[in-house]
Amino acid sequence: MCGVAGIAMLSGGGPPPDDLLRAMAAALAHRGPDGEGYYRSADVGMVQRRLAIIDLTTGDQPLREPLGAALIANAEIYNYVELRAALPEIAFATNSDCELPLHLYRRYGLDFARHLRGMYALALHDPVEGQLVLARDPFGIKPLYYAETARFLVFASEPQALVAAGIVAPQVNVSARNELLQLQFTTGRETIFSGINRVLPGETIVVRGGRIVERRRIEALPQGPPRAMRETEALEQLDAVLTDSVRVHQRSDVPFGLFLSSGIDSAAVLATMAKLAERRVKTFTAGFASGDVADERPAARAAADAVGAEHVEVIFDENDFWQLLPEIAASVDDPVADYALLPSYKLAGVARQAGIKVILTGEGGDELFGGYGRYRSAMRPWWLGGRSPRSRGILNGLGVLREDFDGWRDGIAEPELRLAGTGRSALQVAQAVDCADWLPNDLLTKLDRCLMAHGSEGRTPFLDPGVAEFAFCLPDALKIRGGLGKWLLRRWLGEQSPVVQPFVRKLGFTVPVARWITRRAGEVGRWVSQTPAIAEICWPAEVERLFAQNDDKRAGHAAWTLLFYALWHRRHIEGLTAPPGALAR
Repeated sequence: MCGVAGIAMLSGGGPPPDDLLRAMAAALAHRGPDGEGYYRSADVGMVQRRLAIIDLTTGDQPLREPLGAALIANAEIYNYVELRAALPEIAFATNSDCELPLHLYRRYGLDFARHLRGMYALALHDPVEGQLVLARDPFGIKPLYYAETARFLVFASEPQALVAAGIVAPQVNVSARNELLQLQFTTGRETIFSGINRVLPGETIVVRGGRIVERRRIEALPQGPPRAMRETEALEQLDAVLTDSVRVHQRSDVPFGLFLSSGIDSAAVLATMAKLAERRVKTFTAGFASGDVADERPAARAAADAVGAEHVEVIFDENDFWQLLPEIAASVDDPVADYALLPSYKLAGVARQAGIKVILTGEGGDELFGGYGRYRSAMRPWWLGGRSPRSRGILNGLGVLREDFDGWRDGIAEPELRLAGTGRSALQVAQAVDCADWLPNDLLTKLDRCLMAHGSEGRTPFLDPGVAEFAFCLPDALKIRGGLGKWLLRRWLGEQSPVVQPFVRKLGFTVPVARWITRRAGEVGRWVSQTPAIAEICWPAEVERLFAQNDDKRAGHAAWTLLFYALWHRRHIEGLTAPPGALAR
């Protein structure tokens, strides 16, 4: 893994400025503390910061092929061995899996990404064809952003690199801000920074003369309705695809471990890792000593003990919340107001201190196997209580906004319309909508920034193409049955690791942020209400009242969202790095 960035000049614009390339490389140093590489050819310049995971001695970038094309990539390619064997005519220069896209590009042209299995955000420059190619994996596991200026097109692994280099001014995109405050994440191509866009999941962009001339896109999920399948057959296939995925996701030349919760998804990954392991699996779990919320540690400990894992437990408490929150907001430049950031960030730091550079996680299990309660609602007709997910925004009806936000749900409504009518079931449509934006722009962004802030890589076995196609195409009844989601995954886990008790309903993962905020509601609410970010859009007195409502779940969620946004804005828009006095302990 690593950080990548680059510049493609407009025709006649001269060579790419070296100072901007180096400034972006410096801003991405946390993503790649193990080395750096530079590339310049005519009107294109690229930089890479390396996090050495595989091929530690000869995996430096940029990578080149005989006809002159060069590649930098933030990637792990899992079908590297198979494809290399299938291309015997090619003389590979290194043992790096990141070399493979260059050779696939020569064979398949701009469709090269269709042959990749893995996670990637890459840039390939072909000076003969005069084109720069940017590509991102279909689920959007790894990030990639770009901006078009009057002089050039520029790209980077994180928006903050473009801001830090002085290329893009830190100005808020109002529509994306409204999405963030109502949804806790943003959707689509535009980010919260005006002028900075995402390369969409599965997208390949072609740049010539410093401007985008072509776009292609690979869909993450198959078309069509669920496929008929017996439960016994499905259990056998699940075991095969999950075992294969975890096997390749464990490929590493450095120590790896697992983020383990009390839930089904990470427990399934753990059971598979233990089955494949040549040594003890290392697991990491975060919990809360407070009685305000359910503590995941006992269940996670039982699962770890059952397979003999080397288990580490980490407490996230109220002091951590106030001490780490400004730091966390600074690390998540593409903002995600998801309080799961909090324990994830601390857990990533503990794992890295323990020498772990690769972390497997259960992200994607809920989306692919039908785990969320909102899916059950989406399956019901409206007259039986069915409704569209996220039909009410976080701030709706609380009386804090100076003016109602218009259009905040448009980014969710677009894929709902686009993905309906393809023969998919109502459940599949709801799953596909989540995979379009919630998964890449909330869960995977959270995972990427929390781990990369500590120089570690996250891997997601459920988002492997084989697992994803199998799970998404399951009959609805093998996803949701008897009011329980992830039915088939529960059945499989019940056979593999019954100690997990997969049919016991799990209490949703919750961080007691509302309680912690309420204990300091006066000072924190007053500070938040007076910040430029919040005063512009909210009534100050109503914000202070909101922070004091300790017995209202919705008010607590809204207070957390406003606090996070105020801190994010302070760091990324106002450029102030020191935490405000109201948060100091």
